[in-house]
Amino acid sequence: MTAPEPNPPRVTALVVTFNRLAELKKTVARLLDSANLAHVLVVDNASSDGTAEWLRTHGDERLEVLSLPRNVGGAGGFEAGMRHVHDAGTADWVLLMDDDARPYPGAIATFLDRPRNSHGAWVAAVYQPDGTVCEMNRPLINPFASLGGFLRSLVAGRDGYHIQDEGYAATEPRDVDGGSFVGLFVSRTAIERTGFPDGSLFIYGDDALYSLAMCEAGVRIAFDPGLKFEHAVGSEMGQHPIRPLWKVYYMYRNQLMVYRAAAGPVLFWPVCLIKTLGWKRRAQRYGAARETYRSLVRRAVRDGIARRTDASFDEVRSWATEPPRS
Repeated sequence: MTAPEPNPPRVTALVVTFNRLAELKKTVARLLDSANLAHVLVVDNASSDGTAEWLRTHGDERLEVLSLPRNVGGAGGFEAGMRHVHDAGTADWVLLMDDDARPYPGAIATFLDRPRNSHGAWVAAVYQPDGTVCEMNRPLINPFASLGGFLRSLVAGRDGYHIQDEGYAATEPRDVDGGSFVGLFVSRTAIERTGFPDGSLFIYGDDALYSLAMCEAGVRIAFDPGLKFEHAVGSEMGQHPIRPLWKVYYMYRNQLMVYRAAAGPVLFWPVCLIKTLGWKRRAQRYGAARETYRSLVRRAVRDGIARRTDASFDEVRSWATEPPRS
């Protein structure tokens, strides 16, 4: 193992939270147990569950709180937090996570135990509390970057453009095209080259778009399976209707924006058609709300193609009013 540097880089952990105080308490405790973590910034998205009161009375000098006047979603919280950390100028690396995600004990030390300047961003291996791989946080391989990757994605679907289980068992890092905002270490240099995440996305896809923007800016990204994170979420993806229904709009709109960034201006159009047809076929899963679902899909596709992100959260919720369930 490489000896730590005499003056190791300063790492700031950035946590975005909204009304999940019980999980936030676990995450903050885990972070502050890491003696080699320089700073913790919690971005509070106008929580109403006692989060602000708890944070005010915490008292640890390494903990800072950025309180936002309204809920701007995870994407808005990460943009605000990264701007705040960058403007402070004291962090060499920013470590991003949700409020229900936290590093394994020793993960920060593992990050600092080897030189990291070969890459501008490092992606952690994220697991659920039961030790299984967290599906939503698998590192990304752009399937449109090579013919082989594109063909694999056609055959294997999602498995064709994400790191599979054998990658988590590896002993050495490997280059990837992106990671989620759970266990993503981003260097100050990468931020200065790339800019900041797009907070107008509200939720979903902001991490994939930011990863692709880093690649476009010439920032190298690596997956290190030795950096381990825990994320307290369910394991199933795409098996059930999306609830609350307003999330349909954000998920599909932002997915189209990710596909455009990954596929480029030519391949995007057949991908858009295929995805739109698939989403429309899911309407029957929504029962009495299927017409509302179809309307949200139409809006999402229209705005995703146009790359419009100016709809307010209140507007989106008004579009998603559901009939009473029988």
